[in-house]
Amino acid sequence: MADPKSYIIESLDTGLRLMRLFLTHDTLSVSDAARELDVARSTAHRVLSTLESRGFATRDASGRGYSAGPELVTLGRPAGYGPEIRARLQAVLDAAATATGETISTAALIGDQVIITDGRESPHPVRAVQETGRAHPAHATSAGKVLLAQLTTEQVCALYPQEELPRVTDHTLISRTALLAELAGIRTLGRADSAGESVPGMNAVAVPLVGNSWRDRLALMASMPADRGGEPELARHAVAMRRAAGLLPPPSP
Repeated sequence: MADPKSYIIESLDTGLRLMRLFLTHDTLSVSDAARELDVARSTAHRVLSTLESRGFATRDASGRGYSAGPELVTLGRPAGYGPEIRARLQAVLDAAATATGETISTAALIGDQVIITDGRESPHPVRAVQETGRAHPAHATSAGKVLLAQLTTEQVCALYPQEELPRVTDHTLISRTALLAELAGIRTLGRADSAGESVPGMNAVAVPLVGNSWRDRLALMASMPADRGGEPELARHAVAMRRAAGLLPPPSP
């Protein structure tokens, strides 16, 4: 029986190995890729250019670094669905729900959508419904925006190639320029708010929860009716959720 390695297409193998690097690296330069793969810089450059042309990599404004492109981000399995991370998150969800009294969710970014991965529903008679497994346009939600804010500007533009963004409600941001400006503020503030942008009459606030790269980042979000979710309440809930996020136990060795 022939050795399977004898059928390997070397250039394809290099491309696949380079794509795997994006699972653990936010950005890669040509030199980084060449060193990690033990190939010539010219080979690394050609492979990165090929991945860029197919949407699996995107180049930053300097032209020297590459990040995971929208096609690769879309193919990535959502963070937060594995049994190990779900078990670790239970204490965080419980603490955040107790501290805020509102519906709490964890969410992952997949392409230009945010996926609710777990949560706790508020005990209030009038409350936001817990929607585990449901997808929402990322630009219209606080969780989506706090996760988009952790991407590079080039990655955000690759996810939103058009200036006009889909309208979800009358309060949704509908321009990429406005979204990029808000993301800059979110990076400074460390939280993202949504006031009726995804569901009329519902407000939300989100903070980063866990993850070192686009592959494994999660957001922690509190959602509530607008009459309980003014600016003071959202700011207070953000503080409580940051404390809850600090309860996340380390991964098993």
